[in-house]
Amino acid sequence: MIPGSFSYHRPASVADAVKLLVDLGEDARPLAGGHSLVPMMKLRLATPAHLIDLHGIAALKGISRDGNNLVIGAMTTQHELLASDDVAKSMPILHEAALLIADPQVRYRGTIGGNVANGDPGNDMPALMMTLGATYRLEGPGGSRDVAAADFYQGAYFTALEPGEILTSVLVPVPAAGHGYAYEKLKRKVGDYATAAAAVVLTMASGKVATCAIGLTNVHETPLLAADAAKAVIGTSLDVATLKKAAAAAEAIMAPAADARGPVEYRKHVGGIMVTRALQRAAAVAK
Repeated sequence: MIPGSFSYHRPASVADAVKLLVDLGEDARPLAGGHSLVPMMKLRLATPAHLIDLHGIAALKGISRDGNNLVIGAMTTQHELLASDDVAKSMPILHEAALLIADPQVRYRGTIGGNVANGDPGNDMPALMMTLGATYRLEGPGGSRDVAAADFYQGAYFTALEPGEILTSVLVPVPAAGHGYAYEKLKRKVGDYATAAAAVVLTMASGKVATCAIGLTNVHETPLLAADAAKAVIGTSLDVATLKKAAAAAEAIMAPAADARGPVEYRKHVGGIMVTRALQRAAAVAK
């Protein structure tokens, strides 16, 4: 299908983009990679009168270090994440998850900002950012503010972004040296959203789990942090009974929709399996 008519804007700075969003109001939408917005426009499920293309804003691109944080510009593509030596060395789970997003054509265009900002529960990066303890920097008419990824998602496609605000960068604390990590994703075919997925970042000490965080993708209307599941494995060697307890705790907070990927109970069941697999693999990676 063909989208409805719209006016196209290409600002050169974040300030210009914010001004356009404020001046044009609800009729305007920012455009990053476009993999969510453009298909909706083609189906006439979204009919913005103005598109504000963010590709001309150099300040939104790039990967850098700021102390113990990796700072990723919102318009950095998934392909650029995969090409980054710093990401591969300091945050390999980010590299692993990016490689599971759709296919190379999508990764060349899709951005990390677009993936985390639109509130789609099927996107892979939001739960991972919550697991890593990331913070989102937002720029708006009132200036900049930082919001923890864990506090950003309020419902399906509803986030903490206020009118006129743009997510400009993602600040991710670099995990401890020797940490274990895994992102386990079950999908029907290459390019599909997850039926269920789980991210795990942990550390081990004397053969037992010292710290752990677990994030869940596409098993609720928002990404989830499985705090009780993570707590269940602390101080254990991840024996069979502990793994079952952690999987059950994760499944208890899941509320997936019944859709073409399967009924609710099936999606919860495989969600628990993804948690088990991610815990086992993360522990095997940890040093």
